[in-house]
Amino acid sequence: MDIDALIARYDRRVPRYTSYPTAPHFSDAVGATTAAGWLAALPETASLSLYLHVPFCRTLCRFCGCHTSAVNTDAPLRTYAAALRDEIALVAQTIGKPLTVRQIHWGGGTPSILPAAELRAISESISRHFHLARDAEIAIEIDPRRLPADRLAALKDMGATRVSLGVQDFAPDVQETIGRQQSFAATAACAEALRGIGVGSVNLDLVYGLPHQTADGLRATLRQALTIAPERIAVFGYAHVPWMQRHQALIPEASLPDARTRFLLREIAETEILAAGYLAIGLDHFAKPGDGLAQAAASGQLRRNFQGYTDDAADALIGLGASAISSLPQGYAQNAPRVPAYRAAIAAGGLAVARGVALDADDRLRRAAIEQVMCAMRLDLDELLAAHGAAANALDDAHPALAELAAIGLIAWDGRHLSVPASARPFLRAVAAAFDRYLEPVPMRHAPTI
Repeated sequence: MDIDALIARYDRRVPRYTSYPTAPHFSDAVGATTAAGWLAALPETASLSLYLHVPFCRTLCRFCGCHTSAVNTDAPLRTYAAALRDEIALVAQTIGKPLTVRQIHWGGGTPSILPAAELRAISESISRHFHLARDAEIAIEIDPRRLPADRLAALKDMGATRVSLGVQDFAPDVQETIGRQQSFAATAACAEALRGIGVGSVNLDLVYGLPHQTADGLRATLRQALTIAPERIAVFGYAHVPWMQRHQALIPEASLPDARTRFLLREIAETEILAAGYLAIGLDHFAKPGDGLAQAAASGQLRRNFQGYTDDAADALIGLGASAISSLPQGYAQNAPRVPAYRAAIAAGGLAVARGVALDADDRLRRAAIEQVMCAMRLDLDELLAAHGAAANALDDAHPALAELAAIGLIAWDGRHLSVPASARPFLRAVAAAFDRYLEPVPMRHAPTI
């Protein structure tokens, strides 16, 4: 089957599989009471990762699919920061025992939009209520256009070890259409300043499939970005979902590349980055050979969570802030997505969890299969079934889809062992979808495969 036929058959809307079951299948059957029980049940030996969501930006980019809103003053930021501190204390009290935090990830929105004093206060609250591992990773997403000196000093005091800088594309016409003007010079200067305060790992986020994006323009963006010598690069496909993100309706659909062009743009990105000496990690990440992400991939320890690919081996991920999702041994729990409802719940002295899902044995089995496919691009079915104590036919419903994928060369599959060749990397989510028993009811909520 030629590439156009493959795109026509498999470029459908499927989840990014940062969780399983995915967020559209959460419900209010899991609420604050259930989540509190799950937190209290964490054993004393459990290690944690914390994710702090800051749903604010100074301006809203038109391409953005995140839970965020634009604010022009610091007052709502200070109020929100106070709620975050209260939630940290409440979660620690609910757990009821001092647990070790191995990773902290600040996401958004733009976490560095918080006033410097608030960043320090939240960081100090975490240290007061949890035991922070000496080698803990502290990562934060930053808008390179806005990093004043006081925020830079706060990041140094917080001990930031890794930063992610949004780039998207440096082409002026692309930037104009997506509402994000950002020069290469500003981006490079930001990376240099962060390294100057001791940040050891810089990640650049790029996007393909943007309006007016061209092959030559993307190559130019990549070659500029590579001169920054980031430790990691992520290249995401733009998901145009104006029925979910209304501001995306400001992007003319006629300006978006078609599926064939999206495939070409992705191929260009991968070719340029690999030629620069990076290693491909899973679907859309790249890392220098000595980076922790590359080491995790080589050792079979690569994981996937709501932040994408990670070397995080913590037993539980606790989400803090509006819309943040916790991944606990028993299931997923998501906070109220809107800031007023989130703040009201915390002010009332309870957890802000509004929905989630409890995992059953089949969910855990399929989650493990999907994560193995997404991270390792291979799967030993017998080994997986034995590890979960599952019946030999537990995943037989996936076999017809896998056989079809094998027939056209997207995977190697002998009925018990699966592997995805590097050439089929763009279709990795379609392979993982073979194990998803929840997929069909909500296909329009997801991004295209490519």
